[in-house]
Amino acid sequence: MPLLPPGCLAPRCAVPNDGELTQRRYPEAAHPYRLPFDRDRARIIHARAFRRLAGKTQVFTHGYSDHFRSRLTHTMEVAQIARTVAAALGLNESLTESLALVHDIGHPPFGHTGERALDRALRQYGLRFDHNLHALRTVEHFETRYAGFRGLNLTLGVREGIIKHSHDYSVEEHPELAEYFLDQKPPLEAQLIDLADEIAYLTADLDDGFEAEILSLDDVRTNVRIFEEFYLPMREKYPQAREKLVFNEALKRTLNALVGDLLDETARLVQTAQAFTVEAIRQAPSRLASFSPHMEELRLEAKSYLYRRLYHAPALERDHEEAELVVTSLFHAWVENPQLLPGDHAAEIEKEGTPRIVADYIAGMTDAYILARYAEFRDDQT
Repeated sequence: MPLLPPGCLAPRCAVPNDGELTQRRYPEAAHPYRLPFDRDRARIIHARAFRRLAGKTQVFTHGYSDHFRSRLTHTMEVAQIARTVAAALGLNESLTESLALVHDIGHPPFGHTGERALDRALRQYGLRFDHNLHALRTVEHFETRYAGFRGLNLTLGVREGIIKHSHDYSVEEHPELAEYFLDQKPPLEAQLIDLADEIAYLTADLDDGFEAEILSLDDVRTNVRIFEEFYLPMREKYPQAREKLVFNEALKRTLNALVGDLLDETARLVQTAQAFTVEAIRQAPSRLASFSPHMEELRLEAKSYLYRRLYHAPALERDHEEAELVVTSLFHAWVENPQLLPGDHAAEIEKEGTPRIVADYIAGMTDAYILARYAEFRDDQT
């Protein structure tokens, strides 16, 4: 049982719907019936970059079943988990959901393979690709929906959460991020996002990997203790059910166990630290949203298993090699010939430099679009 009843963290633990974190870079009049973070959520959902997540890889690229998760469906699952946790703890649900919806908006095509390829390409020019920093560039610069300002003009709370939900940055290394309270921990709403992300992809990737027949039931049961803990009772409870349905029942309970542990441990840590205000949470020596040590051990075990058996599986090796080739080839071709870039991107070169602008262009693409551009590139080479 939780140390604190669901929804009963001190009210001041939640980010309020007024105050500093609701401020926007460009002042706007208050909406007559929507709170600031509700408006952010709507702006994110209506953004082009958000829609393009439907065409970006989560684990499986083009050519696989449409049943598998895309980056967009993964994002929606993270949002569902994160909002559930926020509601149970009594935090700001709208801020939490907005952060979950925007947390992957900076990812390039081809999932983490595409991100690594883009980062390697940029390193040759002394630069790096960081999808959190690119997400901030996306919502502040690349989205052009409004006549009064560039970007989505999101609240400070959402912009801070984009930067800090999964990583701590230093002002020494990133002075351009100084406005985001880099010497403080983020609010609990932001801290929850990375953990909801972990829950979502661990359970979803087990599901998709099993559905793709890359992961076997026996192998999952042998190597993922938290899954096996729930599989045996479900097999006994549903002896006549199809294997996949029993798998689903065990996986659902695995997800619930991770969420329940996150609730309990976060409540315990908040209580232990006596951090009953947003300010106290910010000043805590470490993040307070957490799994218990035992659950963290089980989570890391499951994550390690997925890296060994799924993410680096021979069945996906060809897709990874193709993604690396496509991203790297187009990056270098466009750096050498920036006149091939669209006009709006080419116009930014003087300010940002060609490598960064090429990376921006590639990062915004869907899998299908970059493959089409690569086919054109190959045709031009013959």
